[in-house]
Amino acid sequence: MISMERVKHKSIFWLCPLRHLLGLVGAVLIVLHRLLRGNTALMRSLSARFVRPTLQRMGQRSAMLPFSLAELLIVLLVLGLLWYLFHCLKQILHFRKPLRQLYRLVMTPICLALAIYGGFCLLWGTYYYGDDFVTQSGLETGAVSTEELRTVTAYFADLANTYSAAVPRDENGVCATDRKAVLERSPRLYQGLEEEFPCLDGPGLRAKSIGCSRILSYLDFTGFFFPFTGEANVNIDFPPSLFASTVAHELAHQRGVAKEQEANFVAVLACLHNGDPDYVYSAALLAYSHLSNALYSADRFAWQEIYNRLDEAVLRDFAENQTYWQHFKTPVQSVSNTVYEGFLQSYDQDLGLRSYGACVDLLVKYYGAVLTTPQEGTE
Repeated sequence: MISMERVKHKSIFWLCPLRHLLGLVGAVLIVLHRLLRGNTALMRSLSARFVRPTLQRMGQRSAMLPFSLAELLIVLLVLGLLWYLFHCLKQILHFRKPLRQLYRLVMTPICLALAIYGGFCLLWGTYYYGDDFVTQSGLETGAVSTEELRTVTAYFADLANTYSAAVPRDENGVCATDRKAVLERSPRLYQGLEEEFPCLDGPGLRAKSIGCSRILSYLDFTGFFFPFTGEANVNIDFPPSLFASTVAHELAHQRGVAKEQEANFVAVLACLHNGDPDYVYSAALLAYSHLSNALYSADRFAWQEIYNRLDEAVLRDFAENQTYWQHFKTPVQSVSNTVYEGFLQSYDQDLGLRSYGACVDLLVKYYGAVLTTPQEGTE
């Protein structure tokens, strides 16, 4: 009969090598990523042959679950770490091999962090150094004129006005889009757009709602893509006027669009191409927000003129959104933004959080060309 002491010793023996092995593998992946990410051809090949097929397979398997597997794993990880830290501290305070317990207390989170970040570098960081959406799509980019910016800003303001009457509203006249219905329609969002942009091809998967959405709001997140499960996850607590475009944004990540500014543009493109009123209105608000901020800096008179044309319903939705986020302006949000900005910069996204505004060039070039192209049957 095997003694309990021997079993305990054996379990510790296997735990230590596993912990160190995970940390070592993670460290190797991180170092390789840092050394090789400048090799665009390698990153392009790795993205196309391994990363994207792997994420799509994981996304299809995760889609079988009615809840977010990503959220479940994160909650279990946090609870597991808290229990582990408590256990180690308890052992140290009772002087039960305190040095060994202190070593485990420090090294286990470090090795786990290395393993997670190493996997993240492989499954997501690779995308940043292959061909981005602009390169794959062949879309025109570059400097835009103030007149072009004014024209496209006015177009999206008018579009928001038109579709503001097509979405459901509550007794206060504020957008009351059914988030659950939007999520149910999300698998069909990119149908048809894949023909124009084959690089967006992928399985039609449903975005997942997050139960702990209020926590995401405190962190200033409206959603996130989780590469370890291939799921697009969205916050369901913030006002619904911009919810549908957020779903489209996270689904853009799911289809391999890594850069935030490109994901915003693709989200607008998908929503307008789809034609669903909830999606179109939300995308019009998203596009107008970015374009008007740019126009305000370039030509304040033109900005004021277009702003004055906004319908009262549109202004109520913007006010509702602003009021909501004012409640979450806390030190926690500031720290979250700082960390996320550092994350973007670590992948050579030099604009940091401001990179979200870079979608303006894509919007102006793409929709400016559409607006100035003579329609069939006109001269």
